Order: sequence, then C-alpha cells, then structure tokens
Amino acid sequence: MTFLIINGPNLNLLGLREPDIYGKQDFHALEDFIRAACEEAGVGCELFQSNHEGAIVDAIQGAYGRIDGIVINPAAYTHTSVAILDALKAVAIPAVEVHISDVSKRESFRQVSYAGLACVKSYIGLGFEGYRRAVLYLKDYLEGR
Repeated sequence: MTFLIINGPNLNLLGLREPDIYGKQDFHALEDFIRAACEEAGVGCELFQSNHEGAIVDAIQGAYGRIDGIVINPAAYTHTSVAILDALKAVAIPAVEVHISDVSKRESFRQVSYAGLACVKSYIGLGFEGYRRAVLYLKDYLEGR
C-alpha cells in the first residue's frame, strides 16, 4: 500500500511563516514526521509539495493506477481550487484532507473546503499529528473496503 502525501502552497515555509499559527518546526521536520508515520503504519509514501495549482493537479492525476490513497493539505487552494477538487473526483482515489491550523476558527473565507468535498475524512487543527491520523485512518479505510 502506497500513499501520496500532497502539501500545497507556502507549506515549504513552515517555521518561517506565521509560527504562532503553523508552529516553529520547518518543512523538513514535517516530511520526517510523515515518513515516520507511514513507516509506523506499514505503508509506503511519496511526498509532493508545490506552490502551483497545476502541478498539484498533475500529481493527483499521475497517482491514478499506482497510488492507493492520498493525504492532501491543499493549503490556500483548499478555499479556491475547483481544479483540485475535480482532479480528486476524477481519479477516485480515497483521500483524506489535513490542515495544520484550525481553519474553522480563522477568517471567513477559509470556511469553504473544495478539496474536502472529495475526501473521506478531514483532520484540522492538530498540527503535524493530523498527518499521522490521516495515514492511519486511510490505511484502515482501505483495508476495510
């Protein structure tokens, strides 16, 4: 079982970008955390990060036929990208949405999640831990199908 872990725009700036919201750990620490969570769960992982919407769409499309599940933090594209929603729906690979911050308690424009409409579950506001829970949930979800 292999998962594609997608991180969207500005997550590569973790530790620098609004540390009071996103924490002080950097993106390298997040990638290490995700790899360890996948190893703990006994699943393989491919990590992908882009600041470009089309590249994220390409990564989702490229997962078709070779990836079992997707964990996605679309970041700012959560609230704007119908293209990412459509890509997730098109490939029909089970996906779980993750957000480091609690977007439900932030600005009103962050209350809509287009990508979340195509996801089987969402984890918000749990910091890095949300990724671990997403991996474990997705594994259980796929094994139960």
